Order: sequence, then C-alpha cells, then structure tokens
Amino acid sequence: MELKEIQNLIKFVAATGVAEVKLEIDNVKITIKTTLGESSPEITYLQQAPMAQALPQAVAPASAAPEAPVTTAAADESSKYITIKSPIIGTFYRKPSPDKPMFVEVGTSIGKGDVLCVIEAMKLFNEIESEISGKIVKVLVDDMSPVEFDQPLFLVDPS
Repeated sequence: MELKEIQNLIKFVAATGVAEVKLEIDNVKITIKTTLGESSPEITYLQQAPMAQALPQAVAPASAAPEAPVTTAAADESSKYITIKSPIIGTFYRKPSPDKPMFVEVGTSIGKGDVLCVIEAMKLFNEIESEISGKIVKVLVDDMSPVEFDQPLFLVDPS
C-alpha cells in the first residue's frame, strides 16, 4: 500500500466519523483510531516478521466457537434469500436526498439494475444497483450508517 493510499484512507476515516479501522494487507497491519475531541487521527503501523506467524492469529479467532450455532440458525431461516452486500466502504443512504422518498422498502419488488441505495465514499455518491430480481425482505442497515466492504445491506427473496 502506497503512502498516497494511506493518506486517502486517513482522510476518509476522519470524514466518516468511524472510531477505528483496522486493515491488513500482506504482512502490514494498519490501525487508524479517531477520537471525538481531536481533529487528527492516531495511526499505528505494525509490520509482522514472517507471514507464517500472522496466519495462526487469523485462522483461530477466539470468538469463532460461540458464533457458530447462531450463524447456523440464521442460515436455516434465510437460506432461501439472497444477500446484497456493500461493494465499498462508506456511508449508507436509503434516499437520494433528504426530501425524496426511499429507494426501496421492505416488500418492494426490484428488478436487475434498479437502484437500491446510495453509498457515499470520499464525497462521491455511488448508486448501488441490484444484480438480481426479487422482493426486498429485510433492510439490514440503518439510514446514514457507516458500512464496510462486503457488509450485508439487504435480504432479497428471488422467487
């Protein structure tokens, strides 16, 4: 990751108001922490020696065992639904502007190419379009909330 990309990431984190972001690429970990009282974020760089030491930490998280039964139960209930996930990091908006109606509601029938929401990233508003047809079953994110890459946004019943 180049210095310019890191600087852009810092600016983005500061603008969104997210408290902490952790990023790991190859053998470099970057943690950006912001506090409400300060205007500049705290940055910590950690470089791990060999990659073999980093893998056991990533493979065996401490919280994996308690989550397994909950995930299985949720997967059984929503196995017939398709999850639409965020393609980018940013702020999730359900409306094109404050005075306009929401793009979709629970129960709305959608088609391929229909705009579902907008995600703001670095002052750019990106329309998120549906890649499938179906009916919105559940909206998984609150309006004006920060979202991560690959975070589930909507559950869609394709039938």
